[in-house]
Amino acid sequence: MQTINIIDAPHHVNERVKIGVWLTDKRSSGKIAFLQLRDGTAFFQGVLLKNKVTPEVFELAKHELRQEASFWVIGEIHEDTRSKFGYEIQIEDIEVIDASEDYPIGNKEHGIDFLLDNRHLWLRSSKPQAMMKIRDRVIRANYEYFGDHGFTKIDPPILTGNAPEGTTDLFHTKYFEQDAYLSQSGQLYEEAGALALNKVYSFGPVFRAEKSKTRRHLIEFWMIEPEMAFMHQEESLEIQEEYVAYLVQKVIDDCSHELEVLGRDPETLKPFTQTPYPRISYDEAIELLQKGGLDVQWGDDFGSPEETFLADHFSKPVFILNYPKSIKPFYMKGHPTRDDVYVCADLLAPEGYGEIIGGSERETDYDTLLQAVKDAGLDPKDYAWYLDLRKYGSVPHSGFGLGLERFLSWITLQDHLRTTIPFPRMLNRLYP
Repeated sequence: MQTINIIDAPHHVNERVKIGVWLTDKRSSGKIAFLQLRDGTAFFQGVLLKNKVTPEVFELAKHELRQEASFWVIGEIHEDTRSKFGYEIQIEDIEVIDASEDYPIGNKEHGIDFLLDNRHLWLRSSKPQAMMKIRDRVIRANYEYFGDHGFTKIDPPILTGNAPEGTTDLFHTKYFEQDAYLSQSGQLYEEAGALALNKVYSFGPVFRAEKSKTRRHLIEFWMIEPEMAFMHQEESLEIQEEYVAYLVQKVIDDCSHELEVLGRDPETLKPFTQTPYPRISYDEAIELLQKGGLDVQWGDDFGSPEETFLADHFSKPVFILNYPKSIKPFYMKGHPTRDDVYVCADLLAPEGYGEIIGGSERETDYDTLLQAVKDAGLDPKDYAWYLDLRKYGSVPHSGFGLGLERFLSWITLQDHLRTTIPFPRMLNRLYP
């Protein structure tokens, strides 16, 4: 008899096997009991027939096992065309490992606050498990895409002395006698990497000291940040849309069951694999918004209503190009024929999920960048190393960042961003 995982059941039909499981639910009717089982690889059903097991085993299954009890089941794998998984186990014997009493997450509806406070247990449920499997597939797809396209992964520091995105939402700490901050972005370091290695990317945690309970904001999230030397913005946009389409296709190919568990029909994602994505300028976006009745003026940053309106107008991801300098960071390259906008773009996801990518061509001129640092109210001494990149063989270079959690929220149609983070991190609990 072989010990297997539930996911391997299709390879053991009509074989007697042993599986370590937890109980998620059960029901019984007279001489038959049905156990809903999980083992971390999949969920399926165990069936006990009273006349096929000992009275002690049937009594154990029917009356004593509680939700989340752990045990070994021994039995024969059968096909089950009525279930989505397609297989079940006819149980012959049960060996209890550990009992479970009063598990707090019952098989009923719970509010999001309750579930977030119990994430360490909620992770055992089918929807969080489906999300984690999709998250894992997207992470692996990132490595595949960038590895296949000549990128080198580098790891920028998590504690930094510089603020690439502004100073108002930084977590401050002390690095011995110096001020330090939890990283907002690895981008500045990515630029140093690109000028050494041509094409690089990072993949790691970043932080925002923002008190927000919306699905658009997280204190801690994971960011993928590529940076590419000898590349202008137009070439970068082509990579961005190809990259997003690639990630979506991998989820469609390998996670259709998990998508269905989360309520997302894989067919609805297929249009997002078709490129190129629409592109409009910030100026054109303002005109569209005003014609649509939204109260917005040139120079305003876009919030949820504006981003939702624009993305819904195109029904697929859309690039908004060339934002005003007043609402974007200092390091972006100025437009060649205008003084008021940068060469930059945000990629907005449809269905109300907002910006999933922000990117730009970077300023390459030393004097221009130095002045931009000063104009942003930053100390040039803190950015001396970054300015050095423009002194020794500066070249056109571009990059972008994709937030993993927001991307996952979009493709899985989740209502709350923090459902994609499995554990109650300390920083998140300070502002639940």
